[in-house]
Amino acid sequence: PEVAILGMCRSRTQLVVIDNEPQVRLMLPLSLSYDHRVINGADAARFTVKVAGMLADPSQLLIES
Repeated sequence: PEVAILGMCRSRTQLVVIDNEPQVRLMLPLSLSYDHRVINGADAARFTVKVAGMLADPSQLLIES
């Protein structure tokens, strides 16, 4: 059985504020569903942040071991 499922929706451009300046960014919504009996919520949150960081900067994929 599945312990976790990472879902990705369709990407879209969205206006966001970065350093007090509006910028248009391509956003990709992520959602992680997991079995709380097996996976700690803090670990799941760290995993989701790590995946989002790698998608935001694909050069990290070459550096990670």
